[in-house]
Amino acid sequence: MSSPAFTHLDAAGHARMVDVTAKQPTVRAATARGFVRVAPETVSALHDQTVPKGDVLAVARIAGIQAAKKTPDLLPLAHVIGVHGVTVDLEITDDGIEIEATARTADRTGVEMEAVTAVTVAALTVLDMVKGIDRTALIENARIVQKTGGRSGSWVRDGEQI
Repeated sequence: MSSPAFTHLDAAGHARMVDVTAKQPTVRAATARGFVRVAPETVSALHDQTVPKGDVLAVARIAGIQAAKKTPDLLPLAHVIGVHGVTVDLEITDDGIEIEATARTADRTGVEMEAVTAVTVAALTVLDMVKGIDRTALIENARIVQKTGGRSGSWVRDGEQI
């Protein structure tokens, strides 16, 4: 039985960045989602915009967009690609904040990590902004839910509505 080929390891087992030089750029997109669970009083403060640190959703949105563009600085084997578009949407629910981010590119490799990085940093920002009023806040279920483009084509996570 042969062992699986690990694309990010060389023949000696050392980490390497995959060479995508020969690949042709294609249009690619990825969407990720996550959730920040907060106490009911925090949901009220979010709705009333009375969180002491300011506009939580606006700051988290900008943080997520910035994070998508900084993904290769955070993930050692991620490629530096042109991130051509990022949206970060946040919605207050009865239990917290739903976060969804979509990243787009026309490059040689995908933007899945950029999308999930946007979601997780937006979630971290929410946590940072509410921690003074809600020590119970927690980040849940950050995940890639969809990708399009590239050699492997399109994919949607089972159970997700897109």
